[in-house]
Amino acid sequence: MTTMESERKSPKTSLSNKLLRQYRAIAHKLNPVVRVGGNGLNENVLAEVDRALGDHELIKIKIAVGDRDLRDAMIEQLCQTNRAELVQRIGNTATLLRRNPQADPRKSNLQRAL
Repeated sequence: MTTMESERKSPKTSLSNKLLRQYRAIAHKLNPVVRVGGNGLNENVLAEVDRALGDHELIKIKIAVGDRDLRDAMIEQLCQTNRAELVQRIGNTATLLRRNPQADPRKSNLQRAL
């Protein structure tokens, strides 16, 4: 495996492996709440991702663009813009996390799963 492939496959995150495994297990049953299409990342998409992260803390996003590098750049931009961490990326689906101490327990994927 080349350096580029290993960088592409492993998300750079400050989370421990144990936490990553727990978040991936929780996210396994989730459906994507935001879908990014051919129009790319516009203000409405960024606002919806921000709202979804505030409500649910752990979300899946489906990115339907053809180019792998463009898709990875969009995921990176989403993480930076929304102060989120990439938990996992499989194909066109990315799982993002942003902890919210004031999250509604009825909506939060992290608090409901406990």
